[in-house]
Amino acid sequence: MASTTKAHQFDLFEHVAGAYAQPESGRLTNAELYRMAAGRAGIDACELDQATPVGRAGAKRSLMKRAIRWHQQTLRKLGLIERVDGERAVWELTEAGKQKLRKVRDEVAVLAFSTDLGIAIWGNATNVFSRWDEPIFLALTSPPYPLRAPRAYGNPPISEYIDFICRLVEPIVNSLVPGGNVVLSVSNDIFESNSPARSIYLEELTIALCKRLGLHLMDRLIWASNKPPGPVQWASKQRMQLNAGYEPILWFCNEPRKCLADNRRVLEPHTEAHKKLIARGGVQDARVNGDGAYRLRPGAYGNQTAGRIPRNVLQVSNHCTDQRAYKLKARALGLQPHGAPMPLELARKLVRFMTDVDQLVVDPCGGSMTTALACELEGRRWAATDVVLDYVRGAAERFREHAGFELALDVT
Repeated sequence: MASTTKAHQFDLFEHVAGAYAQPESGRLTNAELYRMAAGRAGIDACELDQATPVGRAGAKRSLMKRAIRWHQQTLRKLGLIERVDGERAVWELTEAGKQKLRKVRDEVAVLAFSTDLGIAIWGNATNVFSRWDEPIFLALTSPPYPLRAPRAYGNPPISEYIDFICRLVEPIVNSLVPGGNVVLSVSNDIFESNSPARSIYLEELTIALCKRLGLHLMDRLIWASNKPPGPVQWASKQRMQLNAGYEPILWFCNEPRKCLADNRRVLEPHTEAHKKLIARGGVQDARVNGDGAYRLRPGAYGNQTAGRIPRNVLQVSNHCTDQRAYKLKARALGLQPHGAPMPLELARKLVRFMTDVDQLVVDPCGGSMTTALACELEGRRWAATDVVLDYVRGAAERFREHAGFELALDVT
C-alpha cells in the first residue's frame, strides 16, 4: 500500500486542488473531497478506503485519505482554502483560491456554453486558436493591463507584456480573412516606476504587432468615459498630471485596402442644427476661411444623407446596467465576477462597425463575455475563451434567453 500511495504523491496535490475548484461554491466536506480527489486521480474506492496499521498503537488508518488531508492543509497554508465557520470537516476556497485554482491548464479546452451563434470555451486562447480552422473577421478583446498591483483576473508584468500580447494575437492573425481587424482595448494609465511619466508600452506594443505579425495600425480610437479621477498619486496628490478621462483602443488590420470596417453601419442622427442647414439647402454664401485652404461654396452640406459619421472619440459611460445585472447573478451563484468588464454599448458599436451580419468575431480574453453578448445582439457569430472558470460560468447567465443556449460546463 505504501508504494501505491507514493506513486500517487507526485500529482495528488493537483487533484486535491482541482477538487475544490470543481463545485461553484468551492466548498467540500472531507468525505466529498476524498471521493472527488480519488476519482480525479484514478484511485478506486477499495484503494481509497484500505486501512493500514499506523503508529505504535497500530491503529488502522487510510494512508490515501491521510495524504489527501496533508495536501488539504498545504492549500490552507497557501491561503487558498479556509475552514467554514460552524461546520465540522468542511473547507472552502478563499477569494485568492478561487482565482488561482479555477484557472484551466494551458493544454485543456472545455466547451462551457453555446448558443446558435457562438461558443464559449474554458481554455487557453493560444492553445484554442492555434488549432482554429474557420476564417475570423474580427478579434475584439480587452486583455489584462500590465498593472503593477495585480488584479484578481491576473496580468503579466510590463516587462513581459509585449510578448504576451503577441503570443495571444498571433494564432488569431493567422486565421484572419483579408481585411480582417484586431481591436485591443488597453490602458493609457501605465507609468514608469515611481514616476509621473507614462510608460511607452503602447508605442512598443504597436510597433511589435506591426513588425512581428504584419498588422497595420488603422487608428487609435479614444474611449472617453466617466472613469474615476486619477492617477491619484500624480494628479490629486503631487498635482503634476491632469485627471485621465479616456482609454485607448488600438485598431489594426492585416490588409488595410481591403478593410472590412464600414462607418455606414454606425451612422448617428444628424444634430438639429444640421437638419436645419439641410432644410435651407446648405451653406447660402461662399466662404473662404484661413489662408484659403478651406473653401465653402453655396449649397455645401445641403444634401440629405443617412446620418453623420461618428468621430473617433467614442463617448460611452463605463456604468453599464447589463454588467451590474451580470455581477449580481454571478455572486448569487457563489462565483467571482470579472472585475474590469467592458460596457456592452461600446462592444456593440465596435462589432457593428467592424463586421457584417453572420461574420465570425473572436475574443481571446472573454472575461464577462461582453464581446460575445454584443455579437448575439448584433447577429454576428462568435467564439470566446477565458482561463478562469468563475468568469466563464458566471457569464453564461447572460445568455440563457438567447436562441439555442446550452450550458455544457455545469460545475454545481
